Amino acid sequence: MINVDENKCIGCGACIAIDNEHFDFNDQGLSTVVKQEVTDSVKEAKDACPVNAITVEEQNSNEEQA
Repeated sequence: MINVDENKCIGCGACIAIDNEHFDFNDQGLSTVVKQEVTDSVKEAKDACPVNAITVEEQNSNEEQA
């Protein structure tokens, strides 16, 4: 799961410049997630965020079934 913390985001656009398939600006000029798929470019965008507003949690495809 990909998340952008709007309380931290400063709208610099680094994530969008790196990966505009998964990130875009919202009406307030802040980054928002438009596609939930964790890729290498998503991880690169997360690492490029100057205020660490992006979090990425990869789903475990081998979750135990009860």
